[in-house]
Amino acid sequence: MAETASATEKIAAYKTILKEYIDRRPSGMRQKLAAALGKHKSFVSQITGPSYAMPIPVAHLQTIFEICHFSPAERKAFLAAYSAAHPARRKPLQNVAAPARIAHRILQLEIPLLADPGQQKAAEELLKEFAGRVFALIQSSQSRNGRS
Repeated sequence: MAETASATEKIAAYKTILKEYIDRRPSGMRQKLAAALGKHKSFVSQITGPSYAMPIPVAHLQTIFEICHFSPAERKAFLAAYSAAHPARRKPLQNVAAPARIAHRILQLEIPLLADPGQQKAAEELLKEFAGRVFALIQSSQSRNGRS
């Protein structure tokens, strides 16, 4: 039982780092994070609340770092605490240890709600894929023309 409490305390440790950091940021940070993760704001409350034992999925860490603009030192401190709480996830953490090389901008798009949740998700994924392809074409064109 003590081991479970220890694991819970370790999860609370990295969530405390994240919560304190978000609390220092301008209002609306949780909403931005929810939108970027494609989740509800309550999900962000759960992953940033030290009292919730639910771990933050590794797949969300890079987005969290980008949206919250973690400095390299803050990223390092957070990842050290995260790694201590989840030693089995150390290998996947190597992909998020360094800052992203490509800057992103969050653009919110208002779309109608569809009656079918499956169609809604498919439409949203199609829009994301379309945007990715457009910018890949632009970057490719700029590379060929000698621009960066």
